[in-house]
Amino acid sequence: MANAYIKGTGSYAPKNVVKNDFFESVGSSDKWIFENLGIKERRISTGETTSDLAYQAGLIAIQDAGLKPQDIDLIIIATATADRLAPSCACFVQEKLKAINAVAFDISAVCSGALFAIATGVQYIKSGMYKNVLVIGADTFSNITDWERRDAVFFGDGAGALVLSHTTQDKGFVDFLLHTDGTGKDHFTIPGGGSEKPSSKQTLKNNEHTFRMNGPQVYKTAIDVVPKCIDQLLSKNNCDIAQIKYLLPHQPSIKILQEIARRVGLPFEKVKTNMDRYANTSGGTIPIILDETLKNNTFETGDLLLFAAVGAGWTWGTALYKW
Repeated sequence: MANAYIKGTGSYAPKNVVKNDFFESVGSSDKWIFENLGIKERRISTGETTSDLAYQAGLIAIQDAGLKPQDIDLIIIATATADRLAPSCACFVQEKLKAINAVAFDISAVCSGALFAIATGVQYIKSGMYKNVLVIGADTFSNITDWERRDAVFFGDGAGALVLSHTTQDKGFVDFLLHTDGTGKDHFTIPGGGSEKPSSKQTLKNNEHTFRMNGPQVYKTAIDVVPKCIDQLLSKNNCDIAQIKYLLPHQPSIKILQEIARRVGLPFEKVKTNMDRYANTSGGTIPIILDETLKNNTFETGDLLLFAAVGAGWTWGTALYKW
């Protein structure tokens, strides 16, 4: 039976490092940020666009897979901060990679975007339509951040990528469970610039082109829906949490991840984190932590990896992967 497996991975982040003491001017502190969010520093672009980051991560992933850009059939970019409203960020990346044979489009699910994009890519491969799919999660949230607000501490810029390829072996993605609840649309949003509130002098004056986040509601929702989703996915596949080698989650905050792990009964040492170095890179989080995990750990045939994400919308989901 046809399936999709991870053939290669890559990641890239800007060289510019911004540490927590930068945010003392907005009333925060290194101690509070690290204790509550798990962040020590983040990477912030000084001119590189989202497609620049995505290109670098994608190229590394293609090389890691032992392929050439011309071997890629489809490029899916998960981003909330595309270079332009049109065309898609994926078009920019396709051009930069010279992936002349690839169809390319974006997916918008913010912090759940990479997981949704992976699920989409897997279906294209399982259907037989494509053999090699490049999935990239990339964001430059620094461009939609109000640096005079305390919530500026949460995000960083970065990109991660993976090449999904066709296989008939007993490995790869086992299952996905994805959800959306549009009633949560106002708890994380960028109000200006769309058809609801087109760009104008008023939206600029009101600073409506930067993100707005209801932090307490994000926490409450994340620790509720993600553990339930994990339990449902594992139950559906007759799997126990003890069988999971690692959880590779989106990186919203250390406290959210600690509570999710507690609720599903997973020892926290099995939860992979890197928000101490990158903060929350939105679409980039899962592919970046995937790249680091695969390149810094050893795996045996049959090992199980669990993916989990929650993002604006609300959107959330989980995935099960067999090594």
